[in-house]
Amino acid sequence: MSDDTSAAIRDTRKDWVVEHREMYLESGGAKGHIMDITPVGGRNFATHCMIKYTGRKSGKVFITPLCYADIGGEVVIVASKGGADTHPAWYLNIRDMEEVEFQVATQAFRGTWREPEGGEREKVWNFVIDCHPFYANYQASTDRQIPLVMMKAVEEIPVFKAEDATGTRQF
Repeated sequence: MSDDTSAAIRDTRKDWVVEHREMYLESGGAKGHIMDITPVGGRNFATHCMIKYTGRKSGKVFITPLCYADIGGEVVIVASKGGADTHPAWYLNIRDMEEVEFQVATQAFRGTWREPEGGEREKVWNFVIDCHPFYANYQASTDRQIPLVMMKAVEEIPVFKAEDATGTRQF
């Protein structure tokens, strides 16, 4: 999928993503964790987390909601950018960070992150596809291997608040 096509898809979903993020933040995670995403090829009981990170160029703090799966005690997020030919900005930003902050429902954590490789990556990818089938379509639409990011909680931190973000949403 071209970056232009991916951008068009993001533009049509922009308001939904912004509303989802605001709902998640304003409720402290009580709302927004579980969402019906059947209109975009997902499940009616899809799980979402939020990640908080600093922009590598801007120095601004961003909070981005993402679908996730939980495997072996690690939270897995997918750097799909809707199947675009380039990686999402959030992935490029956390790739330069040693730690990541993430929130699942009403609990937030500082944690480590890693990318699975080899046989483990294949196992995790298959699990994620079972949870969120649309990622298979995204992978089929691009030549790049879509990265998987596995996050492991190290320390509980306060839940995210809208004022924590100094930058606007990134994909």
